[in-house]
Amino acid sequence: MSDTGNRFTHIPPRLAGLTDLAYNLWWSWHPEARILFKQLNQLAWKASVHNPVRMLRDTPQEFFLAAEKNEEYLRRYDIIMNRFRRYMNTTTGWFREEYPGSRALTIAYFSAEYGLHHSLPMYAGGLGFLAGDHLKECSDLGVPLVAVGFMYSEGYLHQHILPDGWQEGIQETLDRDASPAKRVNNDEGEQLVVQVPHIEPPIFVAVWRVDVGKVPLYLLDTDIPLNDEENRRISSNLYTSDQEERLRQEIVLGIGGRKVLHEMGILYSAVHLNEGHPAFALLERIRERVERGISFPDALNQVRVTSLFTTHTPVAAGHDAFPPELMDRYFSRYYPALGITRGEFLGLGTHPDYPESGFNMTVLAMRLSSYHNAVSQRHGEVTRQMWKNLWPDLPQDKIPIDAITNGVHLPTWMNPRVEDLLDTYFYPVTPNWQQEHDDPGIWNLVDEIPDGKLWDLHFDLKIKLINRMRERTRIKWAKKQEDPLSLAAAGLLLNPSILTIGFARRFATYKRSDLIFYDMERLKRIICNRWRPVQIIFAGKAHPSDYEGKRILQKIYQIAQQPELEGRIAFVEDYSEQTAQYLVHGVDVWLNNPIPPLEASGTSGMKAAMNGVINLSIADGWWLEGYNGKNGWSFASTTTGNDRDAADAYALYDILEREVIPLYYSASLEGIPHGWVKMMKESIKSNAPRFSARRMVKEYVSRYYPQLVTGADVAYACVLRK
Repeated sequence: MSDTGNRFTHIPPRLAGLTDLAYNLWWSWHPEARILFKQLNQLAWKASVHNPVRMLRDTPQEFFLAAEKNEEYLRRYDIIMNRFRRYMNTTTGWFREEYPGSRALTIAYFSAEYGLHHSLPMYAGGLGFLAGDHLKECSDLGVPLVAVGFMYSEGYLHQHILPDGWQEGIQETLDRDASPAKRVNNDEGEQLVVQVPHIEPPIFVAVWRVDVGKVPLYLLDTDIPLNDEENRRISSNLYTSDQEERLRQEIVLGIGGRKVLHEMGILYSAVHLNEGHPAFALLERIRERVERGISFPDALNQVRVTSLFTTHTPVAAGHDAFPPELMDRYFSRYYPALGITRGEFLGLGTHPDYPESGFNMTVLAMRLSSYHNAVSQRHGEVTRQMWKNLWPDLPQDKIPIDAITNGVHLPTWMNPRVEDLLDTYFYPVTPNWQQEHDDPGIWNLVDEIPDGKLWDLHFDLKIKLINRMRERTRIKWAKKQEDPLSLAAAGLLLNPSILTIGFARRFATYKRSDLIFYDMERLKRIICNRWRPVQIIFAGKAHPSDYEGKRILQKIYQIAQQPELEGRIAFVEDYSEQTAQYLVHGVDVWLNNPIPPLEASGTSGMKAAMNGVINLSIADGWWLEGYNGKNGWSFASTTTGNDRDAADAYALYDILEREVIPLYYSASLEGIPHGWVKMMKESIKSNAPRFSARRMVKEYVSRYYPQLVTGADVAYACVLRK
């Protein structure tokens, strides 16, 4: 097998490394590498929306010839390329140092989505970015991992807001050959195509590879001529609302993904499932063993002890379940291949409390894996309660579902200028602080940063956010001649001097995006205060089939258009990873107010916190662990039922009026709000190490990964290759 990508013949040999660099997402979390592309052709870099593969393709040869003669550029190029090659070639690192005697330990990580960079729009929300950050951190730590996902040709959803505020979905087909992905070729030099085993009608998948530092991510693509039109669409969109198409997606991801790794000769010791969507991968591991003569109970036990399942969903309705007749349509040949009856097969996915609900993918994943974890401590409690009847003989505190709280990849989500400022004060004391950033003790050095320097930098990042929104608004006006009210709603009238609240997430109803509008008269007094005004920036998408989420979004957009609010409410259209970067760096306050306990973890607030943005959040998810009384604000009413929204809204107004707003506007004669900056510092130093992906991945390794390795899967994979 070989991995091939576009090779650009117009790039001279002296700069040939740019191609290798462009096809490895290492550049996405190393700003010095991105500058290398930007300095080559700044206009092309911007036009490509920071996609180096597209940029290299579109840049005329004259730019490369000029760079080849530019000694300053060549010095920078050589330094960065040497750094990149050292990173890729090193065989040491945290994992090898901590587990020097470890046997072959390669984990196969399966996820339906990956949030890596906006040049690869394979994500819908937090689940995907958690997966992307997991891969990046495993690369940084040297954890041997191979990942499997989907090459979604049309991504999730490009959002356009109509003048009346209604969300319209715009389909945009990804130019896969202009993305940081390479076709995987077979020995004949053609793209590798694999048939999903024992599924009728037949489904074929082509394979792409994305290099995430040292971690290879293999993406499955059904949009190929071998498939009929119905099956070609399997990999078109994330999270289709069509139940049968959803089942076909999960068949391809799990069974097809396992088959692809086998066809490529990739050996691994264990499987880590990120949510229940890829759970069929565990069934395929069992089927392969049964095919070689192992009994079903023995095969199941071998798979179970080498499987880890991470669940993210604290609501029963969020777990996929399929009716038996639909399972029969696709698995009638699969039942006998496992050596079990139809009833025994369906029993693997039957919820003991709700047998009528169908074949449940989370139940399947729980039953076929020995290790299970939730994504925050509170979510662990909720999850044990939800699934306790899968272990009817155990008390609830003995249910085998642990918790590892999510974390975010610091090099990706910390603004480079914030990192440079920290480096100025950290480096003299601890030169290796970037490599040790999960050590809480290091972060006390934040207190040595002068308040003025941190505040000035934060203010610059807020200006950058607002200028970005204004530029998008200008382009929108130039193209479509938007109504002036829509321009105001898009943020044209925002003022960087005003206290700015950010609210950006999926427009699911439980997240209560419109809670702050509960009492419009009181909110109007808050945001339009003559001396201490407030402005709020919203962003996010509703699922195409979530009409209630769309109505909430429309309500907020229409409120933002009201002239009496003085342009203080804004909505950023088509929320993406790039927009998220600007928001978590540039707002003053990060607002989060879901209905507890429905926020499994939440990671956007972690990203904001490490950049000095202060969280104002309801007590749920990660914030129950992150809040320490000095690093932000927490609120939660004890009221339930229909009165909950009112109680929470008024608690929010009280905190804004009594604490948040006075603290922000209490500035010194030099214009520095020292009390606010003190809380910014506390937010950074208390949250950055504790909620980093580095801490998270180290927990997965120390608590699960070595325990998963029994050698059974590696030995059996060797037999399969023969």
